[in-house]
Amino acid sequence: MTDLRPAEDVSFPADGFALFPDRSVVALRVNGELKDLATTVTAADEVEAVTIDSPDGLSILRHSTAHVLAQAVQRISPQANLGIGPPITDGFYYDFGVDEPFTPEDLKAIKKEMERIVREGQRFVRRVVSDDEARAELADEPFKLELIGLKGGSKDAAEGASVEVGGGELTIYDNVDREGTTVWKDLCRGPHVPSTRMVGNGWALTRIAGAYWRGSEKNPQLQRIYGTAWPTKDELRAYQERLEEAAKRDHRKLGKELDLFSFPDEIGSGLSVWHPKGGIIRGEMEQHARRRHVEGGYTYVYTPHISKEDLFLQSNHLVTYREGMFPPIRMDEEVDAEGRVTKHGTDYYLKPMNCPMHILIFKERGRSYRDLPMRLAENGTVYRNELSGALHGLTRVRGFTQDDSHLFVTPEQLESEATRVLEFVISMLREFGLDDFELELSMRDDEKSKWIGSEEFWEYSTNALRNVAVASGLKLTEVPGEAAFYGPKIDLKTKDAIGRTWQLSTVQVDPNLPERFGLEYTDRDGQKKRPIMIHRALFGSIERFFAILLEHYAGAFPLWLAPVQVVGIPVAEEYADYLDDVITRLRQAGVRAELDRSDDRMQKKIRTHTTMKVPVQLIAGEADRSAGTVSFRFRDGSQTNGVPIDEAISTIERAIASHIQVSTAEDLV
Repeated sequence: MTDLRPAEDVSFPADGFALFPDRSVVALRVNGELKDLATTVTAADEVEAVTIDSPDGLSILRHSTAHVLAQAVQRISPQANLGIGPPITDGFYYDFGVDEPFTPEDLKAIKKEMERIVREGQRFVRRVVSDDEARAELADEPFKLELIGLKGGSKDAAEGASVEVGGGELTIYDNVDREGTTVWKDLCRGPHVPSTRMVGNGWALTRIAGAYWRGSEKNPQLQRIYGTAWPTKDELRAYQERLEEAAKRDHRKLGKELDLFSFPDEIGSGLSVWHPKGGIIRGEMEQHARRRHVEGGYTYVYTPHISKEDLFLQSNHLVTYREGMFPPIRMDEEVDAEGRVTKHGTDYYLKPMNCPMHILIFKERGRSYRDLPMRLAENGTVYRNELSGALHGLTRVRGFTQDDSHLFVTPEQLESEATRVLEFVISMLREFGLDDFELELSMRDDEKSKWIGSEEFWEYSTNALRNVAVASGLKLTEVPGEAAFYGPKIDLKTKDAIGRTWQLSTVQVDPNLPERFGLEYTDRDGQKKRPIMIHRALFGSIERFFAILLEHYAGAFPLWLAPVQVVGIPVAEEYADYLDDVITRLRQAGVRAELDRSDDRMQKKIRTHTTMKVPVQLIAGEADRSAGTVSFRFRDGSQTNGVPIDEAISTIERAIASHIQVSTAEDLV
């Protein structure tokens, strides 16, 4: 990102064009707020340049490209109604109300029209309007009219609608041609790039989808066009190459090819079954995590998948999270022969979270300060009533297993225990091959109505987490207003092998549930005091973490996780028994080893097991049998020949124990 200072010879008041003549500047940050480059400022204002390659600059570029898209669609189909068009990660979208769904041929025509608009060099001009003026100007846009009454960022607005009506005032952006004529307009908060020419040629339309207006199935279904935009064509090509690589690594595709898991229609959407090979990998993940947790002072507990309604009323989940829960199951109701209810039943719910049940374990008997910290862990399966359109392989499902931990601590233990948790999480993730981390500290909102508890609690708990994050040495971003209403949290983010960022583990401070359930412990002074609860997920969802690892390794798991670690391939059938003795010894040592006795030729066997991403192939022919050796072949095609059997077995055992990736001959040097 370019660091630019204002020009020194500028007379105030001045606009952004005079202050920052560099063509990479697309907007201003004036006294902390994003503004168009045409904004006039005074010498008293704090002004920063926003360059096109900065996060804010990219969002502005992408939102401006969404406007170009919307204008192109209405040029071709004037009857199309406008929804919303926000920037999103790596791109943008725009929703349209149209009579017929868009087709790939439509996209080609829209793309050509967008190219014309870009070449026209239209200016984006901001204009403040009253509610009545906006309604008059947008009388033919029913979706925009609906948003006008929601200005100020109401929670009832559509997701992404803050780009339209997120400020305290309504604004319309006019697209003005070189003759000064307004050729198109849209309700929008802005800011935008100065001219459509700045959209350049680093953009592309990517796909079409359906989307319900304001995210509700009760509303009309609109047509959504997705796109991406970058400062240059080279950056667009690099992004497209990353997408191609991501498609190759798609865990849904690899899961099918490697026979790891599936989603049978007979079971239902968002509910996975794990095949033997996938089950082996998952089992290794869970068993390794369990060993580490026990070493770290955690105790494993087990809780039911279902609970009476009262539990989730007390935890407040049925108040704040009802839409995310499955409908109730009525139990124990009795009716007479005429169908009249003679005994009222009780509603049970599939649990969306494990924490209320862990709280009941704590509450089962009196607790002393000597019992704290209490660290409870569970691989607990939970259920979320996700919309079908939101489901995505293993990363967004309706039934999944959380590696949940809940820690009950005294206020004095909060910082030391959070430090211990973060160190534990990072060390564990490194053992799974992830090593690029950064932290995000979510802090309370400035508005008092959006949080509960005392100023003192928020100050010391936030400072405790900040101290923990700083001491880790990792990059830390503080995000005001993103904390839960009851306490701050740290989120750990990691990058995978192709540079994508994933949010994984969370350390959440919670005094609220202990308060709701009346949890107490007896302190040193004999007084009853309230513990603080720490919610901690390492993987988050085991299913989602498995998907991340599958894509990170492109299916080529490290030797310790691979479902088949070693496969024996005899050069000819006469060497199968010799190699079988080696495979048997490996199995006795706990190695997942198989012998390929199929009728396929040796080269086909090698191709088959390379395609299935088996880390180590042991090959034996006459020279190996005569010398008591085997030959190693690796996933990249490299080989190490003539390795004595005892040495081969000990080498494989060491590689498994050390959790290293084995893809080439050099990995086992």
